[in-house]
Amino acid sequence: MRRRLTAGAVAAVTGLALLTAAPESAVAEPTVTVDYTVVAADGVSAADATAAIKAAGGTVVSANDAVGVYRVTSTDAKFESKATASAALIGASERKAIGYAPNGMEKIERGQRSKGGKGHGPAKADPLDEKLWGLAMIKADKARKIESGDKGVTVGVLDTGLDASNPDLAPNYNSKLSRNFAPDIVDIDGPCEVTGCVDPAGTDDGGHGTHVAGTIGAALNGSGVSGVAPNVSLVELKGGQDSGYFFLDPVVNALTYAGDKGIDVVNMSFYVDPWLYNCTANAADNPTQQAEQQAIITGMKRALNYAHARGVTLFGALGNNHEDLGKPRTDISSPDYGSDPYSRPIDNSSCWDLPVEGPHVIGVSAVGPSTRKADFSNYGLEQISVAAPGGFARDGFGTDTYNTVGNRILSTYPLKVLQEEGLVDADGNITAAGTDTVLKDCTKAGKCGYYTYLQGTSMASPHAAGVGALIVGRYGVPDLRRGGKTLLPAVVEQILYRTAAKHACPTPRLQSYTQEGRPAEFDALCEGGTNFNGFYGYGIVDAYAAVGGR
Repeated sequence: MRRRLTAGAVAAVTGLALLTAAPESAVAEPTVTVDYTVVAADGVSAADATAAIKAAGGTVVSANDAVGVYRVTSTDAKFESKATASAALIGASERKAIGYAPNGMEKIERGQRSKGGKGHGPAKADPLDEKLWGLAMIKADKARKIESGDKGVTVGVLDTGLDASNPDLAPNYNSKLSRNFAPDIVDIDGPCEVTGCVDPAGTDDGGHGTHVAGTIGAALNGSGVSGVAPNVSLVELKGGQDSGYFFLDPVVNALTYAGDKGIDVVNMSFYVDPWLYNCTANAADNPTQQAEQQAIITGMKRALNYAHARGVTLFGALGNNHEDLGKPRTDISSPDYGSDPYSRPIDNSSCWDLPVEGPHVIGVSAVGPSTRKADFSNYGLEQISVAAPGGFARDGFGTDTYNTVGNRILSTYPLKVLQEEGLVDADGNITAAGTDTVLKDCTKAGKCGYYTYLQGTSMASPHAAGVGALIVGRYGVPDLRRGGKTLLPAVVEQILYRTAAKHACPTPRLQSYTQEGRPAEFDALCEGGTNFNGFYGYGIVDAYAAVGGR
């Protein structure tokens, strides 16, 4: 179970927290060192930014000069306001969780029946592929006859990690390029598993990233499941904490690294908080909160632009808040920790849900087995690009598959996490609690992989990212500077959009999910025509058509 951050900043107390003293004796205040993320103003050099940070009372711990983002520590209680006042700096924010891998709709509902899912997926593939209705929906099984991926195509999984011990991920895991940018933080992740708190690449103590990776590129190897692009190279870009949170500087560092190393595709199945929307100047926020959000917006946009300019095609989950992102509701959930949330009317022109609303990000909505927009999925004409299978447990109302686990997405999952959740025992056997939701498949050599069902736009985005990887494999050219293949992101987008299966708005356009047990807040209006609309964008991704199939 993921842990939520309940306190504000993570601070290290370097002085005495409590001192027993005689009455009337002086007691020194403890010295508190606080971590910050600082973003330099546009056009400011690294030297000038560093000088401004020092003048405000901060010490630079690490620097990403390429996009002007710095990790800083300070014992000055006024550092944040001093940094904001500096003309060389946009602002500083305490180094606390600003991103969260959405899990509210992804966990299995208690008491859910295990029917459904059989016979939907492709036949004559890996043993569990028959349960992968999403793979069949986007014709990934047919695409393999033309293009199954290329080891010269690299796909970055910017997430909580990647369990490379899973026999479906091991063959495609690129250990040379994989990196961990997010050391464990005891306050939110629990005790560190290794000395130094930097988990080795190839591990995932959260689970989310491993599930995403399997959908993109699980190997077609006779065991478990296969991915959309079963022969690509999977690169772990750990930018999220074990607990599911994402900090600004690990994400920025992962994106710039992807650009520098020539990663072809990066999937981002997370969203930015503590602000559901980051706004440039929301009147409901105080000056410090405004400066914090301005820094987050600037840092993320610079990193996304940097990666895109260096050939990275970016995919992002549209989010699970059942909301039209072009017509956002009043935000009543932010900030979501540290202090009580308050109502924030959201101006669509100056507020962003990041990273999916950032520059060059292909936004992906989620559909269920019937191709209906999932009840939880965000949508909207301005932000959506394409749709993809993301799971919708309550799809198929009135049939025997309604509200069954098979309507969700099955993919790889770490054994360790399943054991921590009580779904698999110490001997590797599935427990009674995991019977309906966890599957196990072993190779002839006795190496076992574990799999579970999740749903969310987090599951839709990797389906689309996998198709993006197939496009690079099919049409890419040799990358003479860094090896492998490369293809301009603009070309990948053009092919992806042109070949997506067009899907008109449903009738009626105003969809209600009342019969599925959802309140009126879930009602969703589909706007646009068949070629492009707010539920499906340019259509549901089609792997077969994308690689030249007819």
